[in-house]
Amino acid sequence: MRALVSARLGADFAKLWTASAVSNIGDGITMAAGPLLVASITESPALIAGAVFVQQLPWLLFALLSGAYVDRIDRRRLVVAVNLVRAVALATLTVTIATDTVTVVIFYAVLFLLGTGETLADTAMGALLPSVVAPDRLPSANARLYATFTIGNQFVAKPLGAGLFVIAAAAPFGLNALTFAVAAVLLAGLRPAPAPAATTRASVVRSIAEGVRWLWRHRLLRTLALSMGVGNVAFCAAFAVFVLYCRQRLGVSGVGYGFLLTAFAVGGLAGTAVATRLVRMVGRTVVLRGGLIVEVVTHLVLATTTAAWVVVVVLVVFSAHGMVWGITVASLRQRLVPSRLLGRVGSAYAVLDLGGAAVGSLLGGLIAGSWGNTAPFWIAGVTMAVVAVAAWRPLAQSPNRSETIEES
Repeated sequence: MRALVSARLGADFAKLWTASAVSNIGDGITMAAGPLLVASITESPALIAGAVFVQQLPWLLFALLSGAYVDRIDRRRLVVAVNLVRAVALATLTVTIATDTVTVVIFYAVLFLLGTGETLADTAMGALLPSVVAPDRLPSANARLYATFTIGNQFVAKPLGAGLFVIAAAAPFGLNALTFAVAAVLLAGLRPAPAPAATTRASVVRSIAEGVRWLWRHRLLRTLALSMGVGNVAFCAAFAVFVLYCRQRLGVSGVGYGFLLTAFAVGGLAGTAVATRLVRMVGRTVVLRGGLIVEVVTHLVLATTTAAWVVVVVLVVFSAHGMVWGITVASLRQRLVPSRLLGRVGSAYAVLDLGGAAVGSLLGGLIAGSWGNTAPFWIAGVTMAVVAVAAWRPLAQSPNRSETIEES
C-alpha cells in the first residue's frame, strides 16, 4: 500500500501519510478511552464534557498565534518537536493512571497540553501538504489522509481504545505516547521544505490580522468557516456527553460504546471513497448544501430514538457527509490560499471550526446536566436548520481568487 501511494504522490507524501496513520490510531485510542477514564473518576456530565472542552480550548486561545508561527518557521521541524512533547505528556499520564494517582485535574492538564500541541501540529501539517504534492493532486492526497483517519482513528482505534481500557486503564494512553514518538521519527525523514515566505519583520499581530482579513474577504471560505464554526458548537454540544447518552438512553456497555463509535468509521470510509467523484457528478454546491441537511436530520433523529441500530445508521450517514465535506473544503482552501498565508488562514478557519467545538463541548455538559442527555440534540437540530437557511445562497458562490485581498 505504501509503495502504491509513493508511486502516485511521491515518497515524501508516503512518509507524511504513514505518520498520519500512526498518530491517528493513537489519537483514536485516547478519544475512546478518555471519556471512560473520566467517567470512572466522576459521574458529573459537566466534568465529563469538560474533558473535551479542555482539549479544544487551546484552539480558541492559541490557534491564531500558532498559525502566525507556522508561517514563520520550519514546518517539518515544528511538527516533529510537538509530537515528541505530546509523547512525553501522555507517558506521564500513563504513569499516574498505573499508580492510581490520576485525578481529573491531572487529566485536564495533559489534555490542555495535547490540545495546544494540536494547534501547532495540525496547522503545520495542513500547510505542509501543498509543498509535498502538486496542486492537482491535492483532492487525492486529502482523500487518502481522510481515509487513513477514518480507518485508523475511528474503525480500528475506537474499539481498541475501549477494550484496552477495560483490560488495563493505563494501556491506551501509553500506546498513544508511542504512536506520537513513531510519527515524529517518520516526519523527521521528510526532505526539508522551502522556508515559509511570510516576512519575519512584520509583527505577529499584523501577521495574524493579514490572515484573518484574507479569510473574511473570501465569501465562500468565510461562509464555510462560519457554517462549520456554528455547526461544531451544535455537534459538540450534542456529542460531548455521548458516552452517557449511550449508557443511559441506549443501554450499551463500555465496550459496546467503543463499537458504536465505529459507525463513524464505516460512513467515513465510504465518504472518502466517493468524495471526489461525488463532487464531479453533482457539483460542489449540491454536496455542501446536502451536507447541511444531513446535519439537521442527524441531530433530530438522535434526539428522538432509543434504538441503537437507528443510531448506527444515522452515524454512518453523518460521518460519510463529514468526510465528503472535509475533503472538499480542505482541497478548496489549500488550492485558493497563497502558500505564504496557509498557516494563518488555516488557523483563522480553525478558530471558528475547532473553537466552536470547544464552546459546544462546554455548553453540552451544562445543557445535559440541566435538561437531560437529549436536550443538546434538539438544540443542535434547530441550530443547524438556521445555519442551512443562512448559508444556502452563499454556498453557490464561485471560488474566485478575486474576492480575496490583494497581495500587499
